Amino acid sequence: MPEAFQLRSYRESDEDSSIALWLETWRQAYPSINFDARVDWWRERWRTALVPVAQIVVAEQNGAMVGFVTIDGTGYVDQLVVSPAQWGSDVSRALVDETKRLSPTGVTLKVNADNIRAIKFYMRNGFVKTGDEVNTSGRAVDLMEWKP
Repeated sequence: MPEAFQLRSYRESDEDSSIALWLETWRQAYPSINFDARVDWWRERWRTALVPVAQIVVAEQNGAMVGFVTIDGTGYVDQLVVSPAQWGSDVSRALVDETKRLSPTGVTLKVNADNIRAIKFYMRNGFVKTGDEVNTSGRAVDLMEWKP
């Protein structure tokens, strides 16, 4: 039986673990992209564009971060990051359920259009595709939304 995890609020001391988990997860999801070259950019974005405006919920197991989600005051999820070792576990679902609790009028997000695993996960959790666009990196993304 897998060890239990718990959800908690983000703490300033979580920054390095958050950055490391982001890097590990994106490397696994998109091995052809050099995310190591983006770490400084990501750390700056984390500090200036996410932490100040988002509620961040951390999933922790045995004292280690295994996932996190960022949700702003409008219900927008910028990041749902879960350790590849936890893919298929209840961690992702618990984080999504928490976003729904924090934003009971609805949740929106963008997901890379070629990330079929994530799209199927969101659809299983009540999200629907509402549109598509191209992000600043030139990648196609699906716009998704959950409404109660």
